[in-house]
Amino acid sequence: MSALLILPGLLCDSRMFAAQIDAFPGAVALDGFYDGCDRIEAMADYALARAPERFALLGHSMGARIALEVIRKAPERVERIALADTGIHPVKPGEREKRHALRDIGRERGMAALVDAWLPQMLGAANRGDAALIASLRAMSIDAGQQVFERQIEALLNRPDTDEVLRAIRVPAVAIVGDADEWSPVGQHEEIVERIPGARLRVVEGAGHMAPAENPQQFNRILREWLDLPSAS
Repeated sequence: MSALLILPGLLCDSRMFAAQIDAFPGAVALDGFYDGCDRIEAMADYALARAPERFALLGHSMGARIALEVIRKAPERVERIALADTGIHPVKPGEREKRHALRDIGRERGMAALVDAWLPQMLGAANRGDAALIASLRAMSIDAGQQVFERQIEALLNRPDTDEVLRAIRVPAVAIVGDADEWSPVGQHEEIVERIPGARLRVVEGAGHMAPAENPQQFNRILREWLDLPSAS
């Protein structure tokens, strides 16, 4: 089985992927701070400098955009790619304002207030009452801090176009999404598989944007299916 490299998304670190790290020996989630980088391209360079020579690549949310930049820069090193709870669209009207509104909550009222405004919408409605899950994700996100949040939203607001790299992918690919993901809904993942030759779409039941932590059992089954796909020759 290929070494599994996991690229976390906005305000996330390895705690988000505890169930995947436990289930797949040798799986590694990179530091979600990406050394303070504020551009997707620099985050991809950070990942490549720390990755094995060849690896399977899972990117979640912002991490999926980094994963696409990794495979753009070094396609010969990526054996397969999974893109979870993400999108491929350019910056949408009003997106900058929404992200900056959250930034300003943090500046004015502190990081805990920012996370409390942001996190609930990241979860599927059925999981918003799961106190243990919320406490874990809340602590993780607060620990990331205001500076990391601001640098990451700048990276997202200056993200590169993905169309060319998607169409060039020739390794086993899967798009994974929670069926209750309100931030990056199923339709965005249908667009992803339309662009990647041979890609598969898999939907995680009862999960929102934080699908790897919300329904880890089903998420891991999907990952195992993807990891077992024959490699491109």
